[in-house]
Amino acid sequence: MVLKSLVVGAFATNCYVVGSSSTGKGMIIDPGANARAILTAVQEAGLSISLIVITHAHIDHVGALRAVHEKTGARFALHEAEKSLMLAAPMRMLTSLGLTPLKSPHKPDRLLKDGDGIDVGDLHFEVLYTPGHSSGGVCLLGHGVVFSGDTLFNCGIGRTDPPGGNYDRLMKSIREKLMVLPDETVVYPGHGPPTTIGAERRGNPFLR
Repeated sequence: MVLKSLVVGAFATNCYVVGSSSTGKGMIIDPGANARAILTAVQEAGLSISLIVITHAHIDHVGALRAVHEKTGARFALHEAEKSLMLAAPMRMLTSLGLTPLKSPHKPDRLLKDGDGIDVGDLHFEVLYTPGHSSGGVCLLGHGVVFSGDTLFNCGIGRTDPPGGNYDRLMKSIREKLMVLPDETVVYPGHGPPTTIGAERRGNPFLR
């Protein structure tokens, strides 16, 4: 598996370029900002991007979506519960920060549900529906790793004060969908350094 991680934008969001070394097919997870750097990483990895997956539609995870979508021609996907936020919230959030609103791409090409499969070349990932940080948050699980978006961080969890956030739902998502994974599962979060399920089980203060 090819895996490149980029830290992009003012919110230091992790964007991941993931692909198959044998087929050259790839996907981009959370193109939050700096489309040029993301596309350069894709080129350096020698991948053809067929899918863009949004773990949740907060602006720091979708800021470069339109540009990357247009350049790659890839389909883009997010959870069905996040569709309305994708189409409206980025504009409101940017305006509230005093920034210029961006144009969202057209409606998502694919709406995800819990348990869906995502195939990228010979790679296969499972969609885990993990609401709590937002109403339609998802994680992607496969090949010994989980891309956790803003659900679980290294020694932390996602905020629950934004619209659609709910602390009880988030903790339920973490305990029922992530803490049941093997200790050695590597967690690639939406912000901050990677970790493992075992490390979080032992040391995350929110899980004690």
